[in-house]
Amino acid sequence: MKNGTIVKKILFPSPNPRVELYEITYLSGGLRVKGLLAEPAGIGKYDGFLYLRGGIKGVGMVRPARIAQFASHGFIVFAPYYRGNLGGEGNEDFAGDDREDAISGLELLKSYHRVADNRIHVFGFSRGGVMALLTGIQRSDVTSIVTWGGVSDMFLTYDERKDLRRMMKRVIGGSPNKVPERYEWRTPLYKLENLEAPVLIIHGEKDQNVSVEHAYRLEKRLKELEKSVLSRYFKEFTHYFPPRKNQQIVSMLCTWMKNQ
Repeated sequence: MKNGTIVKKILFPSPNPRVELYEITYLSGGLRVKGLLAEPAGIGKYDGFLYLRGGIKGVGMVRPARIAQFASHGFIVFAPYYRGNLGGEGNEDFAGDDREDAISGLELLKSYHRVADNRIHVFGFSRGGVMALLTGIQRSDVTSIVTWGGVSDMFLTYDERKDLRRMMKRVIGGSPNKVPERYEWRTPLYKLENLEAPVLIIHGEKDQNVSVEHAYRLEKRLKELEKSVLSRYFKEFTHYFPPRKNQQIVSMLCTWMKNQ
């Protein structure tokens, strides 16, 4: 069976009566990985939406309410938990081999019966920003990419987040000084020549989890390469936006996606 094949689909409690949720087990690189699928109730085809979470392990885990929120805007949403999480096989390695879980998630959506042909968007939050960009770099069949509070440079993450250094050295296999090639492999800034999809960047300028410098570097490089990029910076916000503003931005980005 190929990557993206669904091997198990179980109904999951939904916070929205107009959205159906399912926990999915699917194949990724020979592993059985889990994720959450959300789709508008009823019939009809919709654009696909690959939601790539932030964090690692239990931190930043996929939230059903968030997935349902995007589905309520008229998308079939799939959010991988990433390998090794919530009963999935393998080990998460912070935008290393686990990027295959994102690409296999793209395959899952492409073959899903309710996803419109050739209409799949990729959304990344926080660490998921790297995953989204790497997916778009590797795959030319992505319709659009949104990175919200997204990482774009793993070297910068190591420099800025002293609290993550022990985890990064353990998972990645050393510091940037010892294994620079492993950090470069995880940094999409070096490979944006191969990106074809338009990119929307959303970032709070007071973000202390993922500094706005990640967004600035991404936007600068995309513009140098004459790629399609739109940025929205918010001076007053951190990594997390207030609920009402969050809803407004979700509506904005969903409209932007559908216009691509």
